[in-house]
Amino acid sequence: MKKTTKDYLVIGLALFAMFFGAGNLVFPPYLGKDMGTKFIIGAIGFVLTGVGLPFLAILACTRNEGSFENMAGKVSRKFAVLCAVAIFLAIGPMLAIPRTAATTYELTVQPMFPAISSLLSMILYFALNLCFVLKPSKIIDNIGKFLTPLLLIVLSIIIIKGILCPIGSVINTNVQTPLSTSLIEGYQTMDALAALMFATIITSSVIDKGYKGKDIITLTTKAGIVAIVGLALVYGGLMYLGAQTSSMALGEITKTSLLLKISQMTLGSYGSIVIGIAIGLACFTTSVGLITAGANFFDNVSDGKLPYKINAIVISLVSIVIGTFGVDKIVKISVPVLSILYPVAITLVLINLFKNLSKNSIVVKTSVYTALTVSLLDSLPNLGINIRFLKSLFGLMPLSSMGFGWVTPTIIALILSLIISQVKKNNSEEVLENRS
Repeated sequence: MKKTTKDYLVIGLALFAMFFGAGNLVFPPYLGKDMGTKFIIGAIGFVLTGVGLPFLAILACTRNEGSFENMAGKVSRKFAVLCAVAIFLAIGPMLAIPRTAATTYELTVQPMFPAISSLLSMILYFALNLCFVLKPSKIIDNIGKFLTPLLLIVLSIIIIKGILCPIGSVINTNVQTPLSTSLIEGYQTMDALAALMFATIITSSVIDKGYKGKDIITLTTKAGIVAIVGLALVYGGLMYLGAQTSSMALGEITKTSLLLKISQMTLGSYGSIVIGIAIGLACFTTSVGLITAGANFFDNVSDGKLPYKINAIVISLVSIVIGTFGVDKIVKISVPVLSILYPVAITLVLINLFKNLSKNSIVVKTSVYTALTVSLLDSLPNLGINIRFLKSLFGLMPLSSMGFGWVTPTIIALILSLIISQVKKNNSEEVLENRS
């Protein structure tokens, strides 16, 4: 095997493991159940935002020396810091970390120990997390190396058996907007936000292997394709299994309960126990990593004023409270937050994929601030704030009913800022010519 091939396969598998979050596995089956016969469209949408966006985020950061600060700093230094803080809060104590604990409780603890309350489970979970976070150990890294392959094997068995021996028939659920619904559902993985923060790790890994210049982007692209294919197969397979439950009378079933039911129907009671334990352990290693990364981040961004240990404890305490809400409520809380962060992240990523655009400060600032302003206003109803004028205005915007009302204003802002910057450039050139 050639060195290049080996390198992009290794990095591709590392990317796969990085984005293969156990907490993300509860979304595809539930989405498949809602999509029914349109699960293929749903799979495409979910993969585009759940896998494609993280890949583009890493490419964009790679073009900026693997640094999110360099990329967001084109707007302003303060914006870069505030944006990074907001993202770390989202993938940390406000959403992602509590979700790992809630997923562990609903998939692992509750089925085997029903007498244990959610609050007690959260306290024990984060107390154990702190044991590893406050005293870093290689144990978690070693466990993680075995857990990802184990979880992947279990899921592969469930998916393959579900394909060969369907657990139910796929019916038409009359879903009206399968693509836009699945695109927004893909936000829930939060992998695009995580990719912006952790892209430095991938870029450093590529550079350490001796690659320079354009070769870094080429190798990262090939590695990204490996990760995309792997994740698309897993998410697509789980969505198909979820679609097989569309004909079942499941009532108001939760996302975690649906995944457990699918596991039980394909592999029996032992199947649900095995996947519950595997996902629980995978969630644990993820939360340890996120708490460690978050504690370090706030230590660095505050220049040591917020010490690592204090940060870890505060993150854990906040996560205990939010974790008791349960997976479905955490997902509902995350909707307005991600509806604000994702448009900004997407705009930043896409602009930085094009050199001519990313070098134009007027274009960068105007586009990003437009995406931020519109998404903030568009998210007010999700926060219980209803303003008639804004509701009427957004009702006239293309794609607004699908949750993408920010797209058209951002594109218009980008085009106008390009024209303005070009006019300014032409005027300054004319002035120089006249002076000479």
